[in-house]
Amino acid sequence: MSDLTYVSTERGLNYDHPAWKLFEKSKKLGVWNPADIDLSKDRDDWLTLNQDEQDILLRLTSLFTAGEESVVQELMPLMWVISRERRLEEEMFLSAFLFEEAKHVETFRRFVDEIACVNGDLSHYHTQQYRDVFYDALPQAMGALMHDNSPVAQAKASATYNMIVEGVLAETGYHAYHTILTRRGIMPGMVKLVELVKRDESRHLAYGLFLLSRLLEEHGRPVWDVIEERMSELLGPAIGVIEEVFELYDPMPFELTPDLFIDFAMSQFQSRMDRLEASFTP
Repeated sequence: MSDLTYVSTERGLNYDHPAWKLFEKSKKLGVWNPADIDLSKDRDDWLTLNQDEQDILLRLTSLFTAGEESVVQELMPLMWVISRERRLEEEMFLSAFLFEEAKHVETFRRFVDEIACVNGDLSHYHTQQYRDVFYDALPQAMGALMHDNSPVAQAKASATYNMIVEGVLAETGYHAYHTILTRRGIMPGMVKLVELVKRDESRHLAYGLFLLSRLLEEHGRPVWDVIEERMSELLGPAIGVIEEVFELYDPMPFELTPDLFIDFAMSQFQSRMDRLEASFTP
């Protein structure tokens, strides 16, 4: 007979757990349907844009679509590890996390299908440094958890997934997207959708910071070393993804400047490193 015990039967739920509080927020704020947002005005606005303006929006959207799909596909190993450790409140939040990421895939696919009305492969928009992060670093770090669920492996995976992919690249991308649309006063449906996505992502980042802080408090120096190494290793390619976009246009559509977004990305990176360092006691 199995010696398996069920957490909620044995001890109940910890309603003060940080992950439970994030789960409560997901139940209140994360239940929205991308299909409910009208994109007819967005399509009309799209048709008024010049070729480069359309191209950069489609480029950014293709990066979001593939990026959101990758985080949906790569989250399962972390959920498996958390489940094996019987961390029920965290597992419950991660179930909402996965649901929300799936909606984000739908959100940006709607842009491709209903606003740009483009068929075919968009992977030609994926530059080498984008591929280095999303095609290689992310699946390798997350997939490693299936045969190594050590605290160090978990820290490497979360630093890659939560801090770099979500905390630097996704947040900077959403910031750029929102800036473009609101400055020009176009595509109100996508503006609303991006705001909803950003609200979801704030909870995902909060969980990543919680997870890494917990690992730091429990395991100390080895976890800090791998976080610091991984964040430093991937910061260059992450910033490179941003720089590559600006190198492709002359002049840059929508009068955008690279410094605005690189500074934003670096600020996000440093603020997360400061938060994590505060959790680490040598």
